[in-house]
Amino acid sequence: MLKVASALRVLSKPGNQVRPLATAVGYKQALVNVPPTQVTVLDNGIRVASEDSGSPTATVGLWIDAGSRYENSKNNGVAHFLEHMAFKGTSKRSQTDLELLVENMGAHLNAYTSREQTVFYAKCLANDVNVAVEILADIIQNSSLAEPEIERERGVILREMQDVESNLQEVVFDHLHATAFQGTPLGQTILGPTKNIKKISKADLQQYIKTHYQPARIVLSGAGGVEHQKLVDLASKHFSGLKNTITDAPGVTPCRFTGSEIRVRDDSMPLAHIAIAVEGAGWTDADNIPLMVANTLIGAWDRSQGGGANNASYLARAASEAGLCHSFQSFNTCYKDTGLWGIYFVAEPLQIDDMLYNVQKEWMKLCISVTEGEVERAKNLLKTNMLLQLDGTTPVCEDIGRQMLCYNRRIPIHELDARINAVSVQNVRDVCYKYLYDKCPAVAAVGPCEGLPEYTRIRSAMYWLRA
Repeated sequence: MLKVASALRVLSKPGNQVRPLATAVGYKQALVNVPPTQVTVLDNGIRVASEDSGSPTATVGLWIDAGSRYENSKNNGVAHFLEHMAFKGTSKRSQTDLELLVENMGAHLNAYTSREQTVFYAKCLANDVNVAVEILADIIQNSSLAEPEIERERGVILREMQDVESNLQEVVFDHLHATAFQGTPLGQTILGPTKNIKKISKADLQQYIKTHYQPARIVLSGAGGVEHQKLVDLASKHFSGLKNTITDAPGVTPCRFTGSEIRVRDDSMPLAHIAIAVEGAGWTDADNIPLMVANTLIGAWDRSQGGGANNASYLARAASEAGLCHSFQSFNTCYKDTGLWGIYFVAEPLQIDDMLYNVQKEWMKLCISVTEGEVERAKNLLKTNMLLQLDGTTPVCEDIGRQMLCYNRRIPIHELDARINAVSVQNVRDVCYKYLYDKCPAVAAVGPCEGLPEYTRIRSAMYWLRA
């Protein structure tokens, strides 16, 4: 990453802009020179993947193929509950001992749960990687799951659910998943319903660990000052006791997409929060890169940016000049076999209709009349964002872990760059036509949303009738 960053700084110097061929070669060379991601599979199936950049710090973590998608209506919320219990003590150390050990190292321990993955990771000095790996191994194999701690975390999670309810973007996206994937595991929230949190027991937590924390579903990822062989040796030492006890562990249940809507009208709120999306592509689908380019074409904007007529995105220009909304953000959310591609925006009640009209107009332009210049701009911006998002050991470690679970390999940056470069105007039109044109969208709205057109009108704007 240091080499990529230095190459980008070189590209930014005015004096170098008179030699486009030299800078292009330098950029390509920098991408190729990024340290390779080395992968080793242990005898029990755990995959160890790392990128050694020689940094004085390192991030190591466990990426587990287990999230709310693998739950049912009765135990929905258990994966997130387990994440909360991870740092509450093990059979070897109390919570206090664990916290003091991490603090004395100057390290940071963290965890999160998504719909398809559970993650535990530690950021530390390169010299402390061995301790960090031992701690991670301890918390997923020997977590005490003491009853008093379970009761305490039950209250913490219930309060967290109240906090999430005040984050309207998260509320809207939960509603969007609930309507788009209704009746399927992807329609469930990550935190689970209140009734489940109140009754999840130690037995439920132990059963989830036994079923899903299988070595074949775990990736130990490392980035920064991490020697791969050293990491492999540490994994062999601390994770060799894990066995694949369940050979027929539940796989991914296909989650059908349903074009539908959910509206939570509350006229006491000042602004409406709205998301509209079509079914997108899964991680491994070849259509994913063109959809990412199309997503970048729509872009994001909020009132603090300004820009006016100088915004490259038409929707940003329209939003800025005509006051269509307070902010908008396009998104391309991917899962193993499906996804959501759409836009989230915040607007005043009287702005909703005009904003939605312009959004769908831009979507139809992607299918029919997007230009080569627009696609080239989006491809350059996508590549820039890709590099900026890998700035630091933690984002790189996360990228490795996620890609190992999604693709069973880490796609090199130069390969991603080549894939983006290969996207043509016709690719974008064809893929957008496939996913957008004449498709039933999913819509979620919270707030004063009376001005949101009825669903049949929204659906009718997903195609153009032309003589």
